[in-house]
Amino acid sequence: MPELIYPPKPQPGDRVAVVSPSRGLPEIFPEVYETGLTRLRDVLKLEPVEYPTTRTMGADPRERARDLQAAFADPNIAAVMSTIGGDDQITVVPHLDPEVLRANPKPFFGYSDNTNLLNLLYDCGIVSYHGGSVMVHLGRGGVLHPYHRDSLRAALFTSDWYEVSPADEWGDQPGDWNDPVARSAPPKMWPSDGWVWRGPANRVVQGRLWGGNLEVLSWLLMAGRVGPTERYAGRVLAIETSEELPTDTEVYRILRSMGERRLLAGFPAVLVGRAKAWEFDKPNPPEVKRAFAAAQREAVERALGEYAPDAVVVFDLDIGHTDPNLILPYGGQVRVDATARRIAVRY
Repeated sequence: MPELIYPPKPQPGDRVAVVSPSRGLPEIFPEVYETGLTRLRDVLKLEPVEYPTTRTMGADPRERARDLQAAFADPNIAAVMSTIGGDDQITVVPHLDPEVLRANPKPFFGYSDNTNLLNLLYDCGIVSYHGGSVMVHLGRGGVLHPYHRDSLRAALFTSDWYEVSPADEWGDQPGDWNDPVARSAPPKMWPSDGWVWRGPANRVVQGRLWGGNLEVLSWLLMAGRVGPTERYAGRVLAIETSEELPTDTEVYRILRSMGERRLLAGFPAVLVGRAKAWEFDKPNPPEVKRAFAAAQREAVERALGEYAPDAVVVFDLDIGHTDPNLILPYGGQVRVDATARRIAVRY
């Protein structure tokens, strides 16, 4: 495992690659995509650079890999941002040359299916950034959420420690991108109850972060793309679940498998994203959503209780598939202070 390095940060006015290494949804929802590009220019003062597959649905994995590699290799590109997630980036990663990535380290931003590339960059010794997408987050209906804006700006442009806190509100019911009215309106939000802490109350854990979307991690484990167990010992695990709404049984079984591999026992702290509990094909009412989230939390607690009973665990972080979205440095330093109930990340 090479020593992890933080890549150089962009500056306002720099060119940033905008790529679709998973789904090419800018082709289907150009209005949402253009909103994200506008905010990238106007709010973050960065100049987006598109590639041949950025607006192409169903692009060949080799072509998507070509665009990613070109973005990293281009000395005029200061960072790389994904447009959105998907479900087949696992077929793209084998076509990338890790040596090109190592020779041209750049900040990469993505979540969900982009866990594939985040994990590869981790293996290459490059810190990347879990969270953020041009369409879902920068293209958010209504306004760019200030919680995400501040976190993304800090991750893009600063290198110091950044203390994170729970968002004041949260949501998991985005507007329908097929509906022009819903597309431009702010999504429905609810007051946040903050984080839920479990485990030892007198510990401070500091370590590098690894993890991502739990379902994608299970794919990576099956594909043999998670390295030897000792590579992750002492890391802070961050996990979140997707809009596919995996059941509590599925969540427990994935974590149990990680435990049987002796992965879980090596994590002194675990950060768990707020469970998304609503989707267009599963429009759960509030009481069902609460029960779903509670069951998923109990599944995580059960697995960690069996395989990592001494870990500090924090639930309901604003990472992953709920709104707003906090950026985490993947492979970067994280400090979890259970005594003061504070979390800080080094961007």
